[in-house]
Amino acid sequence: MFTPSYHDGVIKDLIDGIPESDFDVQLEGQVEIIGWLYQYYNEEPHNAVVNINGGTVKTNDIPAATQLFTTDWVVRYMVDNSLGKYYLERNAHSELGTHLEFLLPDSLEMVSDDLDVTQIKVIDNAMGSGHILVYAFDVLMKMYAEQGYSSREASSLILENNLFGLEIDKRAYQLAYFALMMKAREYNRRALTSNISPKVYVFEDTSNINDNYFESLPVSESNIQDLKYIVSLFYDSRTLGSIIQIDKPVKTGNLRTVLTNIPQDTSLDLNNTREITYQLLRLLDIVETMQNKYEAVITNPPYLNKMNKVLKEYVKTHYKDYSSDLFSVFIWHNINMTVTNGYAAYMTPFVWMFIKSYENLRKSILNTKLISSLIQMEYSAFEEATVPINTFVLKNSSTSENGVYIKLSDFKGGMDVQKVKTLEAIENPDVDYLYRTNQSNFNKIPGSPIAYWASDNLLQDFEIGQQMDTLVEPRVGLQTGDNSLFLRQWFEVSYDKIKFDAKDISESVSSNKKWFPYNKGGSYRKWYGNYDYVVNWENDGQAIKNFKFPNGKQRSVVRNPNYYFREAITWSLITSGGFSIRYRSAGSIHDVSGMSAFSSSHDKLMNILGLMNTPIGNHVFKMLNPTINLQIGDFNSFPVLDKAIDNPEINEKVTGAVAISKNDWDSFETSWNFKMHPLIRHIDEHNRNWNGFPTQNHCNVPNLSQIFFSEDNYG
Repeated sequence: MFTPSYHDGVIKDLIDGIPESDFDVQLEGQVEIIGWLYQYYNEEPHNAVVNINGGTVKTNDIPAATQLFTTDWVVRYMVDNSLGKYYLERNAHSELGTHLEFLLPDSLEMVSDDLDVTQIKVIDNAMGSGHILVYAFDVLMKMYAEQGYSSREASSLILENNLFGLEIDKRAYQLAYFALMMKAREYNRRALTSNISPKVYVFEDTSNINDNYFESLPVSESNIQDLKYIVSLFYDSRTLGSIIQIDKPVKTGNLRTVLTNIPQDTSLDLNNTREITYQLLRLLDIVETMQNKYEAVITNPPYLNKMNKVLKEYVKTHYKDYSSDLFSVFIWHNINMTVTNGYAAYMTPFVWMFIKSYENLRKSILNTKLISSLIQMEYSAFEEATVPINTFVLKNSSTSENGVYIKLSDFKGGMDVQKVKTLEAIENPDVDYLYRTNQSNFNKIPGSPIAYWASDNLLQDFEIGQQMDTLVEPRVGLQTGDNSLFLRQWFEVSYDKIKFDAKDISESVSSNKKWFPYNKGGSYRKWYGNYDYVVNWENDGQAIKNFKFPNGKQRSVVRNPNYYFREAITWSLITSGGFSIRYRSAGSIHDVSGMSAFSSSHDKLMNILGLMNTPIGNHVFKMLNPTINLQIGDFNSFPVLDKAIDNPEINEKVTGAVAISKNDWDSFETSWNFKMHPLIRHIDEHNRNWNGFPTQNHCNVPNLSQIFFSEDNYG
């Protein structure tokens, strides 16, 4: 409660800061306002949950952690290209397409011309505040109008037959219910006094229902067993929600009749029979909804990988191949809720398209479903989430149609810019960021990334070229367990205690040195450099090898030690500045961020280094994995043609590039090989006023710059 002020504060901000159209019922304003207000209502608990370090998300925190309001134009794209497209394929003379602003340009495969609009079922099984369902309501109204229904009749039939929703958050469910009722009220002034209600439901745990309830029921044993089965399925339903699998058909109509006919004792209800019966009747609505098949399943699923024990075990048991994140579970679950040739639409992080942990999901989709269309957004476009986003539509069909893809990664400026560019592509399909391709091409690339922009020539290179791991040996390295304890920058320790030139493990063992060069990746740099760190590898890494947690579990991980101290080519795990690769001379230990590839052939390393540092290297890696983490598996998948392997001319140019880059690196005091500052390197010897090897400062660095610019030398 607060005293309202129209001159400053929240009311003034609402009036002045939000366009009037956002409140306009005709422009979806009421839904936008409800959705955004609820998201920002949850902002503080959302931030608290998603920023926990290493912990899992508790059941009560899942709604706050996973609810993100879906931008309006993305909702329209998803509905237009699933529900809208399904209808158009079955109504040859329909004018609906002229009203679907975000229907992508694509040829329609006509199926039939006799679709009864009352038979179309649409569900959002993570509905939030109902934004998707409300827009679907409007699209359905246009379908009903085409088939001759009045607005009043159509609005009631839509709630009765067409729209369904599921949610784990009771408050969000209430908002969705309210929004749909207001939408019905828009077309039918008597909607609020009718007996028709939206078929949207909220999950309830059944942990409160025990055997005492069933012992008092005057029903058959088979019915009791069916009810117990449902109770067991939904024991943790506020945690599991829509991904619950119903393994055997449940006759909901029969059970509803049984529960409705249970005598209601008006005396003292010790077993709470009356309330539990009502709860089970509500649960039967959910069971029936989950057993249906749908023409369109449309949702912005929850993004969650910090699963609690109950959720994690369920996902591993029922969705093992798709268990990397909750959104990937929804992707597979939802497409299998559709009828044959039905559509499932999503907005999700785009990592499923590329990285290895989603490879099983990709292959399942590519082998049995169809990617009908997809829009890949610019990396940071969706400010509400800390992940890059895509939106796409799958068809429950294994036909060989080409998919339509829009690549918006070059257009920065947020979701408004992404919307404008999408509409431009719809208006002019010849833009260079709209692609049409057959998804069978993706299987030609190792890992089957959804690389829809790959040219025919590059696809052929993947088919005939050798994979990188057949030419060199990429290996992950040391994980100390505590870098602050075991790593130092080289100038932070005594220069005399560093072993700079160990060629193999045996030299490190026999050495009396404590510190050894450590390849930790580093910033964007080509050819040579990033010699910054040293690691405590005294006595063959004894301290690191014995480093454990208080419970005795090993904390450090010593991977591939037989590759330590060998020459290599190396790149950084984090590639936010673009891909760059460097030559690393013998003498270093590499870690998990300083990704490295080895070969007994120096010339082969040089040739591969030259290939990878061309624009082709960055182009291919952005195709294999456009995230900022370039893994060993991505490197392994790079195709190499024979003519790029043994080429003396390339070798000579690469060797020269490495030498230039090394000279640049060693020109500054941050290099342990620093000898002379570039500014004084070309001064004739007879004009130099220092003698012998320069002194070193407290950081063990030759003090030439201090000598050169000292007060004594200004005369």
